[in-house]
Amino acid sequence: MSSFAFSLKIPPLLTLTAPPSTKLLINTNFSPFFFNTCILRATSRRFFGAVGVSLRTISTMEKSLQKMLIDGIATWAPKLPVKRAVVDFSSPNIAKEMHVGHLRSTIIGDTLARMLEFSNVDVLRRNHVGDWGTQFGMLIESLFEEFPNWEAGSAPAIGDLEEFYKASKKRFDADADFKERAQKAVVSLQGGDEKYRMAWSQICEISRNEFQKVYGRLGVHLEEKGESFYNPYIPSVLELLNEKGLIQESEGARVIFIEGKKIPLIVVKRDGGYNYASTDLAALWYRLNEEKADWIIYVTDVGQREHFEMFFAAAKRAGWLPLNENDYPKTSHVGFGLVLGEDGKRFRTRSTDVVKLVDLLDEAKNRCKSALEERGKAKEWTAEELEQTAEAVGYGAVKYADLKNNRLTNYTFNFDQMLNDKGNTAVYLLYAHARICSIIRKSGKDIEELKKSGAIDLAHPDERTLGLHLLQFAEIVEEACTNLLPNLLCEYLYNISEDFTKFYTNCQVVGSAEETSRLLLCEATAVVMRKCFHLLGITPVYKI
Repeated sequence: MSSFAFSLKIPPLLTLTAPPSTKLLINTNFSPFFFNTCILRATSRRFFGAVGVSLRTISTMEKSLQKMLIDGIATWAPKLPVKRAVVDFSSPNIAKEMHVGHLRSTIIGDTLARMLEFSNVDVLRRNHVGDWGTQFGMLIESLFEEFPNWEAGSAPAIGDLEEFYKASKKRFDADADFKERAQKAVVSLQGGDEKYRMAWSQICEISRNEFQKVYGRLGVHLEEKGESFYNPYIPSVLELLNEKGLIQESEGARVIFIEGKKIPLIVVKRDGGYNYASTDLAALWYRLNEEKADWIIYVTDVGQREHFEMFFAAAKRAGWLPLNENDYPKTSHVGFGLVLGEDGKRFRTRSTDVVKLVDLLDEAKNRCKSALEERGKAKEWTAEELEQTAEAVGYGAVKYADLKNNRLTNYTFNFDQMLNDKGNTAVYLLYAHARICSIIRKSGKDIEELKKSGAIDLAHPDERTLGLHLLQFAEIVEEACTNLLPNLLCEYLYNISEDFTKFYTNCQVVGSAEETSRLLLCEATAVVMRKCFHLLGITPVYKI
């Protein structure tokens, strides 16, 4: 401790030593960022929980918590140097079921969007679905042949549509005549033929309806702007790049060479068709010039890292993006690892098919419902309460099990672990929140009245530790946003719960002389936890 410049001794509190910069800050106006940057980083959590701080600082802490309870936690929102952001996530392919491979993109993207929205950033949630390309020729041609009355609404349901896709692809590869008709169908579709456009629209709508069942379960909202939306912009965008001298001919294709990469970025294929790179470049141009985005965030698996490196490098060569990665406007690729089964391999069903996301979510909910029924909740609650709680806990467990991991790593999907009510799980955290709500209810006090008439007094060391941790909230959110790492928020939420448990174990709440203050601290904890749940896309439960 010899490096510390001064010591404050204020009975009956213990001693806090701190560097000179901390002394200056103690005498300035408080901000929610204060404690993490000035004190918590200068000491360990164990040390800080055992020491005192100046009475003035404690008073500032108490007032800040009290003010948040009255004015709302929105007053703690961090301020980011971004006005508008695009978050490109989920992005399934039309005519295919959503599966567990889409889980990470969907919930990570949703959480990033929620954190940015809380930080007062205008977020454009984009679902860049695969709704254009040569595959639609074979689908449309098969639709005409196998469902002659398709215009009357007899097209297949999505469960059949995936099999329909597989059968069409198999026929496309094996039947030369069908392949030729399918290729002509693509030309008719892209040429704007009304009949082919109608068939394409119907296939897309069937898929959208099924995607929405998944998004509804997850509580995720997106605006679809798929490949077809950007397709008309591709020719003019490529012409802009060509005028800058970026596009060159190579082995019959049109490409952009990227320094440090062995292969070029292909923007026009040998057959004259467009690809992911041409669509992504058109989309980026649109987002920068039409939507005026400061930050464009792409949430995909890590396997696409090189594509995004080359794509971003091309945009920098074009002068669309600054060379300094910290300047705006900027782009970020949020890569994530695989979802694995307990065998350590890609998560699949026993039949080796990729697990469908809707089935996975339903199983999580059903397992939770069974667990609640075993605890006798079916007799205590209404059927609606049982259903809503099973959904909140089941879906929340799936989300949290993913989000608590560093997104760059693979993680093993295990229902037993994620639905465990002990340890760092959504079930444990939701139950902890419900217990806090129960404490407040059992007191019989009107918490809204207490906010107006009562005051928080952080006299006990465990009260101060909890209070300090609550005051870290804004900086944690900012750090999670800046680094695009939702797991930081999960870690914070879990630590809050652990701090509350220690506080509640050592500090009697109901019936104590400090009841009003401690009920308000309980409420402050619940408010912060609820906001964390909201940012993670998890619905809190209030009784369990």
